[in-house]
Amino acid sequence: MTKQELRNLYKEKRLQLSTIEQSKYDDLMLIQLQRAAIPFATTLLSFWPMEQFKEPNTHLFTDYLAFINPALQVAYPIANFISGEMEAIITDAETSFEKKENGIFEPVGDTILAAKEIDIVFVPLLIVDTKGYRVGYGKGFYDKYLTNCNNDCLKIGFSYFEPIKEIADTNQFDVPLDYCITPQAVYVF
Repeated sequence: MTKQELRNLYKEKRLQLSTIEQSKYDDLMLIQLQRAAIPFATTLLSFWPMEQFKEPNTHLFTDYLAFINPALQVAYPIANFISGEMEAIITDAETSFEKKENGIFEPVGDTILAAKEIDIVFVPLLIVDTKGYRVGYGKGFYDKYLTNCNNDCLKIGFSYFEPIKEIADTNQFDVPLDYCITPQAVYVF
């Protein structure tokens, strides 16, 4: 299937999940993350989950990494939909977030964490294939951003669904994940 076909299918599949199922799957993914051999990180680019799309609760995963390293520097993205670029803004317990027109919560701040300094990026996705390629929302923000990260930066996705065999229309601009965590397993690519 193509990215667009998969995007439509998995958006619908996620919307069909009950709140109880989603919460259970989030807890199971947290357990998988805790069991995974994720290297110690000092910087993380997370993202605020969009409730309207029933995205996994990345707050759980971010909080866990901050728990094992209280000095973890956490950033959240700010996207420019005109230029197609995004930046990582450093946050702390005092940072407030604003809901933008597109329904995305972004941090209020201006201290940028350079892409080359990020150890781990939580990458949003709808579905991933067995090679680590993912279907996102189709704007290309993350693929473009990840090309600026250092080679050692870990790209981690969280999915309620197991990987599919193949995305038919991947291209040279697609950046594969290093890990995908599902309720059942941790996939390493």
